[in-house]
Amino acid sequence: MSNTSPGAGVRTIRHIWIPLSDGCRLAARIWLPEDAEASPVPAILEYIPYRKNDASSPRDARIHPYFAAHGYAAARVDMRGSGDSDGLMHGEYLQQEQDDALEVIEWLASQEWCSGKVGMIGKSWGGFNGLQVAALRPQALEAVITVASTDDRYTDDVHYLGGAVLASDMLPWGTTMLAYNARPPDPEVVGGAWRTTWLERLEANRPWVEDWLAHQRRDAFWEHGSVCEDFSAIECAVFAVGGWADGYTNAIPRLLEGLSGPRKGLIGPWAHLYPHDGVPGPAIGFLQEAVRWWDHWLKGIDTGIMDEPMLRSWVQDAVPPRSTYSERPGRWVADPSWPSPNVTQTSIELPGLESPSSIRSPQTTGLDAGLWLAWGAPGDAPADQRADDGQSLTLTGNPLDEPLEILGHPEVHLTLASDRPDALVAVRLCDVAPGGASTLVSTGILNLTHRDGHGEPVPLEPGQTYDVTVKLKVIGYALPAGHRIRVSISPTFWPMIWPSPEPVTLTVEEAVLTLPVRRAGADDGRLHEFGPPEAAEDAAIVTLGSPQPASAARTVRHEYATGAVVLESRPDFFPSTRFLDTNLEYHERHTDEFRLAGDDPLSAEVRCSWVVEIGRGDWQTRVEAASTMTSGRDAFLVTSSVDAYEGRRRVFSRSWTSTIPRDGV
Repeated sequence: MSNTSPGAGVRTIRHIWIPLSDGCRLAARIWLPEDAEASPVPAILEYIPYRKNDASSPRDARIHPYFAAHGYAAARVDMRGSGDSDGLMHGEYLQQEQDDALEVIEWLASQEWCSGKVGMIGKSWGGFNGLQVAALRPQALEAVITVASTDDRYTDDVHYLGGAVLASDMLPWGTTMLAYNARPPDPEVVGGAWRTTWLERLEANRPWVEDWLAHQRRDAFWEHGSVCEDFSAIECAVFAVGGWADGYTNAIPRLLEGLSGPRKGLIGPWAHLYPHDGVPGPAIGFLQEAVRWWDHWLKGIDTGIMDEPMLRSWVQDAVPPRSTYSERPGRWVADPSWPSPNVTQTSIELPGLESPSSIRSPQTTGLDAGLWLAWGAPGDAPADQRADDGQSLTLTGNPLDEPLEILGHPEVHLTLASDRPDALVAVRLCDVAPGGASTLVSTGILNLTHRDGHGEPVPLEPGQTYDVTVKLKVIGYALPAGHRIRVSISPTFWPMIWPSPEPVTLTVEEAVLTLPVRRAGADDGRLHEFGPPEAAEDAAIVTLGSPQPASAARTVRHEYATGAVVLESRPDFFPSTRFLDTNLEYHERHTDEFRLAGDDPLSAEVRCSWVVEIGRGDWQTRVEAASTMTSGRDAFLVTSSVDAYEGRRRVFSRSWTSTIPRDGV
């Protein structure tokens, strides 16, 4: 990684208010070329709720001054109700958020240092709203870079997967936002009104998980903000970026296929990170690629980027299964369009089922599947699948006579029956090495009551046979000769998926695997080579204390006396840090615990806790948030709480309890 200092040519506006028509002000930090007033430049906007002065500051410092050094006005804006901005935040991707963005873009375009053209960039939340705002067609918005995001809020976000509750992420993310929405603004920025603003945020705060669980079907709640509802609404240029280790990658081929305007895709081996920080590696010079994109669309410079293939993908080589990878070996390939003429859906022969085969997996099958939303941290990746394979119905092919490369969505067509009206099926595609090690390649989940669509769940008739197709997550992977393909089928997948209300036995009569086989030798010889990662200088920070040991990040314990299995996650994203430019200190710590006992699906429990400490000198604040989710046969039970402290004095405390009926999940 090389650092490119903005040097004397970049000027930073550490704080500026962007006024909105309703009187609300949004807090922004802007980096400008020094001569931008004399020679106006295009603006690049990142618009997220993650606090420009502390929580996102280290990441922002590497990206936005880099853009400014290359001739752009880069703006990091805190959304309404976050950071130092006015107002309150009531949910994800609301119309208010999008309307505010339209005013921000108009404000940027009207500044004396702006040429009138604007681009948006963002990862995760910022990638979502970049697409959503593009669909509203603001006049000044010319291009978007969306990283690790989705076009469909129901099928590919932290709430549901295949129509089933995403247990690994729904409550943890809900608790994250419960804590984040309770953080105070900085008195040095907002002045003496900081306490009033903080208390207003605390009073308005509530557990968003209650809203998500109240909409277990794909309804209007999820259609709002899902740009797949009308791809034609997006006319500006879109660069969609993601990684195989991330949970959001399915959106990239859908965007390339669904959009009709200028578009490009890039998929690397990375987790939920920008590619210049990409882990597993190799990381790439992503900011250089972004500048090529901006130069083409915002400055009219012919950089050649639109003459290159539509999709660049890192096809991963086979590797021994490990829960941690710093690098994933492989190679870059290119496809001129998507769907690609280089890829053919091909049925793959696996040993047939001589007679209907039944499987009732342990409730903890899936424990070794890794994270749906991985961050590249130690322990994030799937471990050896042999334990889960042994608890599943498996179909394993013969050793391959020649290498097989896949790029796209694998699919498994099943003819099956369930002995219960509510059931799910989890399908894993694995690469089995000659020694028997089983590496997870891709996973698919289907809530079988959603077999005909996510809008109207229909209970199963126990014993009746159904034909269903399970689409697995998009993947690029090269299986070598001598390896075997394995399909593993189970009715449980904990802790990623919330279990069915009763233990389920699935009886499978037929299973057909279809793979997206990429034609050998189809590489485009005109591949543009990615440069090494570059970024602006790191933020001026000091880490206080020792970071958490990697061994503590994710652990599993078996309580033999109770039969419980407990997976505990303690990610250390933000150790105690002092920002030298503001003397502000910031610290996060949180724990997610997933517990399930024996063969009882109703014993499933997720517990999440958060502590966020923000302070400077005598001004010290702490927020504590906690949530628990359990379920009975007919309903979910969620309890949540928030406590806020100024110094040692508790200034706010509230708890919530909600019972939400199960609706086919």
